[in-house]
Amino acid sequence: MASELIKHVTDASFESDVLQPGSTVLVDYWAEWCGPCKMIAPILDDVSKAYEGKITITKMNVDENREIPAKFGIRGIPTLMIFKNGELVATKVGALAKPQLTAFIDQHVG
Repeated sequence: MASELIKHVTDASFESDVLQPGSTVLVDYWAEWCGPCKMIAPILDDVSKAYEGKITITKMNVDENREIPAKFGIRGIPTLMIFKNGELVATKVGALAKPQLTAFIDQHVG
C-alpha cells in the first residue's frame, strides 16, 4: 500500500504540484508493468516518511501522462527527478537501493 505522503501527479497538476518556488519535489516516473518500478515503491514509501517536511515525493504514471515525460525526455523507467524551486536539479534512471536513494536526496535537501 502506497504511503499517504506520496502524491500522484498528472500532466495537468504537474506545474502546481511540482514547479512551486520554495519546494523540493522528487518525481518518480513509473508504470504498472515496470518490475523495477514495483521494487522501488516500498523504498519511496519509507523515504517519504523519513523526509516528511523536507521533500515531497510524487509519482507520475507515464502510461496515463504523456506530455510531461516527453517534455523531460523520459526514456527508461523508473526515472527519478528532483526539482528545487521549480528547476530540475538532478536525475537518476533505474531502481535505486535505499542507501542510494537517500544519498541522492541528501545531496539536494538541506
